[in-house]
Amino acid sequence: MSERLNDAARNRQVDSIGDDFNNATLKIYSGTQPAAGAAATGTLLVTITLPADAMAAASGGVAAKSGTWSGTAVAGAPTDAGWFRVESAAGTRWYDGAITTTGGGGEIEMTSVAITSGQLVTISSFSITQPAN
Repeated sequence: MSERLNDAARNRQVDSIGDDFNNATLKIYSGTQPAAGAAATGTLLVTITLPADAMAAASGGVAAKSGTWSGTAVAGAPTDAGWFRVESAAGTRWYDGAITTTGGGGEIEMTSVAITSGQLVTISSFSITQPAN
């Protein structure tokens, strides 16, 4: 028998994760994503301060980003973005994920992963999904 979650349970789980994004920072790095909980690797390219309500309320087990997520590239550019980390103001590592070009399957997909120093980097879409089973 398979474990199954109804939408209310899925929404609670996703909303709980999304709450950790409020007023957090999203840091974009070059290179390969490290193991969960490991120190950051690669070059820090962009730091984005997320809004107070960074994630919309979940529906159907999916929560999407809310508000504007953008920041200016600081260093190491030009180079390609490879992965990201969301951290609390105190530096607690909440969430890591891959960055790919559109259609590449990363948790964040960008039209181009090439980042140049001084470039305004905007995350146009991001979501967290809790599968039903």
